[in-house]
Amino acid sequence: MITKRQEKLLNFLVKEYLSTSQPVSSFVLKKTSGLDISPATVRNDLQELTKQGYINQPHTSAGRVPTKKAYKYFAIRIESSGADDFEDFVAEQIKHAHQQVEHEIKMAEDIMQCLEQDNLFEILKILDTWHKKTRNS
Repeated sequence: MITKRQEKLLNFLVKEYLSTSQPVSSFVLKKTSGLDISPATVRNDLQELTKQGYINQPHTSAGRVPTKKAYKYFAIRIESSGADDFEDFVAEQIKHAHQQVEHEIKMAEDIMQCLEQDNLFEILKILDTWHKKTRNS
């Protein structure tokens, strides 16, 4: 059984991971959760959630990622909280995905234009920007 605080951290972790597809650090959880707790408390709760099988840590210095057990818990909690919360969450995820797709299409169009102009330097700049963005998002 997890505590209310651990449940809140797990909720924020799942949402953050779904938004970024990157392991979530204790620093990010402390910042996004708004809980008035120390970073050490966040890490202790994350250790407990790991022991209980809700999250994994890909490697020692990585953040945490949700497991199937976490997704199931998250889905049940959203379902029991009401349709509005679930619809808002899905709408937010769709909006985020749409923005990402639009950005990728724009980048592809820019690359095509540079190819037509035989401007390889600009293509490298675009690809470098994309690479930095995907690594940091």
